[in-house]
Amino acid sequence: MINPKFVSLFSGCGGFDVGFVQAGYEPVAAFDHWPAAVDNYRANVGDHCETQDLSRGSIPYKGQCDVLLSGSPCQGFSTVGRRVFNDPRNSLIGAAVEVAANLKPKLVVIENVPGVRYGKHLAYWVEAIRGLESLGYCVQQIALNAEDYGIPQARRRVMLIANKGRVAPKLVFEKRERVSLGQVLENVEHCENHYPRLLSAETSDGKISRRIGIGQKLCDVRSGENSIHTWQISEVFGKTSLSERMLLEKVLVLRRRNRIRDFGDADPVPIEVLARELGRKLVSVEKTVSSLESKCFVRVYEGLVDLKYAFNGKYRRLDPSLGAHTVHTQFGEPRYFLHPHEHRGFTVRESARIQGFPDDYVFKGALRDQYKMIGNAVPPPLGYAVAMSLRTLILEGEV
Repeated sequence: MINPKFVSLFSGCGGFDVGFVQAGYEPVAAFDHWPAAVDNYRANVGDHCETQDLSRGSIPYKGQCDVLLSGSPCQGFSTVGRRVFNDPRNSLIGAAVEVAANLKPKLVVIENVPGVRYGKHLAYWVEAIRGLESLGYCVQQIALNAEDYGIPQARRRVMLIANKGRVAPKLVFEKRERVSLGQVLENVEHCENHYPRLLSAETSDGKISRRIGIGQKLCDVRSGENSIHTWQISEVFGKTSLSERMLLEKVLVLRRRNRIRDFGDADPVPIEVLARELGRKLVSVEKTVSSLESKCFVRVYEGLVDLKYAFNGKYRRLDPSLGAHTVHTQFGEPRYFLHPHEHRGFTVRESARIQGFPDDYVFKGALRDQYKMIGNAVPPPLGYAVAMSLRTLILEGEV
């Protein structure tokens, strides 16, 4: 067998599939419920992709399948989100088991985020394992970090790899040399999907960007040189007096030092504690707090004071000598991430390169959809590493 055949469920725009194609596999069928992703897949990977509701666990393809891939939605499992246990998308993990029962592939690969194995959400993962075992598969669990496969971001994924039989073969994933953000952004200027949108110095975004250096972020809840506070950017957030800034700095420290609750990482600070820590009269502190509340730097309730902007970092200017943060569906928004050297967010092509998409994969459709497709994708180099590991087993007849 020269070119193992694979079927892809929840294919999205085809990141996982691109890796398998690069490894010499033949894609024979792919399915996703999102038409925009299917359109991009068909334009770049192949016309074998169809729009399909996979919630019923059935597909129209009935031909040969050596490997079944499945990357069902991760939003209900991600620790970044709300992790709703009964999110209907969570049960879609089981679609691969139902399809495998009909197609009878040699190998099944189910991919998701590490959060699928945390807490009560683990039940979905275990159910998939038990389902595959009931079909006669031996199931291995693996965890991979995209950083180890030539992708400049710490993007972790867990997978179930199931093979027919009672013995699990040894899986070897060939790692690549780690690369930096700066390396993957080289010579991007003339590529498709690269249309930089510079932030005007007259806009709030542009003004904030010009105050954020490499490795820094807009953040009121952390101290240190890498955190630029809103009260340091008066041209956007308004002027503050010295006494107001001293109070804000004190709230920043005390909200994490003087804990009240047994959850979270910070608590609002009683006004009387602020007065004592600052060595000022209570009435004076109350006046300062009132002024800061009117300027929207703090919020006050029941005698407690907290910072108004409690997010832990926006407008992060990435360091080109390091890896990027995980590429998500809004990676191109400058309020989340800033280009290392220019006052703008990342272009579609830059985002795609960080994910490991080849430059000849041209994205189309609404700009927002393009970023969403890229952020949802399995990085092609990660797919390639998995594909090569499995290809050896298939060609040597171990499965």
